[in-house]
Amino acid sequence: MTEEPRLTGINHWQRAVDLVSRRHQGQFRDNGVTPYASHPMRVAMTLAVVFGVDDERILAAGVMHDLIEDTSVDHDEIAELFDDEIALWVSCVSKDMRMPHDQREEAYDMALAEAPWQARLIKLADVFDNLVDSMGSKKQKSAAGKAERILKLVSEDEELQGAASILAEFQQSIQVCT
Repeated sequence: MTEEPRLTGINHWQRAVDLVSRRHQGQFRDNGVTPYASHPMRVAMTLAVVFGVDDERILAAGVMHDLIEDTSVDHDEIAELFDDEIALWVSCVSKDMRMPHDQREEAYDMALAEAPWQARLIKLADVFDNLVDSMGSKKQKSAAGKAERILKLVSEDEELQGAASILAEFQQSIQVCT
């Protein structure tokens, strides 16, 4: 077996983009055309451009937010390639897909409520991008419901009020348009 080339990039976020591009290869968004890796890239861009995050470690975790949930990557691999804290943030936004849906969602919400604020910030960006992606589709109502759930979960987080208000305003604006 050939050894995989090392990740390229001088920053955490650059190496995260490399890892995500490799591990999500062959996966597509719901439309069947858009490569799945575009979603984690958009989540990182939402963190940076929309929410004003400039911490490269949060951006890297944002890019990698779906790796544990949707690929063979695990917490330990992320910790080894990046660091323990980044791996923790990614783990905190990962659902245990072995559980039945309703039980999984409840356990996820409870764990996210106890997670570091950085993980909840990443989740806000994830929900924002999923809401954008759902506009005008039959998934918009479900995406809006998930936005409501995360907004309730972070309502007391002082660190997240700016990002939460941006998501809430966006959610309201697309509800007005439908």
